[in-house]
Amino acid sequence: MPYHIRPFAPEDAAGATEAYRAGRPHLVITPEVTNWLVGLPHYHLLVAERGGQVVGSARFGPVTESTTPHQGFLNVSVLPEHRGAGIATALLAAAERELAALDVRDVHGWADGTPEALGFAAARGYRRGRRAQFAGRDLTVPLPPLPPTPAGIELRTAADFLDDPYPIYLVDIDGTRAEPGDLALEDQSYEGWLAEIWQRPDQDHALTSVVLDGGEAVAFSAAQTDGRNYWSGFTATRSTHRGRGLAKLAKAHALRRAQERGLAAAYTNNDGDNAPMLAINDWFGYRVCAEEWKHSRTL
Repeated sequence: MPYHIRPFAPEDAAGATEAYRAGRPHLVITPEVTNWLVGLPHYHLLVAERGGQVVGSARFGPVTESTTPHQGFLNVSVLPEHRGAGIATALLAAAERELAALDVRDVHGWADGTPEALGFAAARGYRRGRRAQFAGRDLTVPLPPLPPTPAGIELRTAADFLDDPYPIYLVDIDGTRAEPGDLALEDQSYEGWLAEIWQRPDQDHALTSVVLDGGEAVAFSAAQTDGRNYWSGFTATRSTHRGRGLAKLAKAHALRRAQERGLAAAYTNNDGDNAPMLAINDWFGYRVCAEEWKHSRTL
């Protein structure tokens, strides 16, 4: 059956989301989020249509905060039952052409840790790099007891910062600087953070925990939801307050609220070298459910 590659249209959101999630039940994303992402200035999306159905997608664009110029991201997904027909190869090639037109020279993406995905990337000239892992936890079984709250520490939610989220932005920027990665990144502007992080439609401010020390926001654990599952968007602590267990405290309260709301499962993704966060997730009972590998290629 023939297929064709074309730009994303709003009515493709459900199909493009399903192609992205197929075989990856640990992902927490909705068609609403897919439509929202395409509205961001640096995010581009192509779809593969076959027999009137969206069966694959390519998500790509420039890495706008990279201190090294000409960097881009690219990830491709195809429904399992439509693989082997050249669709992923066509999506990849079309996205690479568009990236080149955007003056991107080095492309970075992620491949699932399966022989098929890793072989696909290697055969097309992509070099394997960092490992990351997905982990999940059943929220219908008890969580560990809440860690004690140190003296002077207060727990709030992001919903308490709707009028002025700037204190949370400061924690996010500080935490991002310590994240493992291959590219050096400039600090994201506050306006960009509001548009791309704070206003993301699945960002759940009522579940996101914020830790205050003396009234100052010093840690948080961000939550995203699809109405059924919980995704840890980012857990961070100001550099001046690390080593006190505040990230664990924030995540403990966020998970407890997610459980009380009746969400079924919690998922997260972490760099394989992020030992502190991996240890926290192990303590909460997360178990590795999948892995992915960073890949790069010079166009």
